[in-house]
Amino acid sequence: MLKTALQTQGGFSFENCQRNSSLERALPGLRVPHALKTGTTIAGLVFRDGVILGADTRATNDSVVADKNCEKIHFIAPKIYCCGAGVAADAEMTTRMVASNMELHALSTGREPRVATVTRMLRQTLFRYQGHVGASLVVGGVDVTGPQLYSVHPHGSYSRLPFTALGSGQDAALAVLEDRFQPNMTLEAAQGLLVEAITAGILGDLGSGGSVDACVITETGAKLLRTLSSPTKPIERPGQYRFAPGTTAVLSKTVVPLPLELVEETVQTMEVLEIN
Repeated sequence: MLKTALQTQGGFSFENCQRNSSLERALPGLRVPHALKTGTTIAGLVFRDGVILGADTRATNDSVVADKNCEKIHFIAPKIYCCGAGVAADAEMTTRMVASNMELHALSTGREPRVATVTRMLRQTLFRYQGHVGASLVVGGVDVTGPQLYSVHPHGSYSRLPFTALGSGQDAALAVLEDRFQPNMTLEAAQGLLVEAITAGILGDLGSGGSVDACVITETGAKLLRTLSSPTKPIERPGQYRFAPGTTAVLSKTVVPLPLELVEETVQTMEVLEIN
């Protein structure tokens, strides 16, 4: 009878880490994948009349700000929206695919889609790829059962909560939400709390920045609020910095000639044969 080479034991397993380090030593040109930060602050909370979602607008590529006005609140259904953190392309295409499927589902059943249906489809899709689709999502909406808010993680796990936050700035945002959230809040109070939570994530995380976007979802519909608040403003320089030529001395000067080859091109006209 064949026996397995490795016996399954409890606790964490770091065999892949040892394998990757051995491969890096054996193959100098090999670069194993490393964990990346999500670089986003998204949050949502349930108030008296519905759900409000919020996100920052900074898209980063490692330590480079790729986009200062990125839209991270995605449309799913007329009363269901989703905030995405992680890989921007994964979040965009995943939500777009689910939005298309929800439109077909609504046409097939003749009913408005439910938030639980959207969440189930999202987590089944993410679980199928075992976390390789790097999208952390906050799904919020209003259906026949009332306002609902879900958080879906890249591996497919989910939670239904009265308030939540995801992304690299989630710690600061959750600290504000846990301290000031109250059930049955008014729209004005919920909107102010959400702006404070996203602002805390922006000021406490270098991967988050730009302005604060929000989406208010009620029974009557959804309203997308772009640039609801701008916590960080561009720095205004007090004066003009103009230096006269020769301010910085040139220590050395080297001219390296480039070997160029002159290529002569000729254009020839070709005869066109007409076939009758």
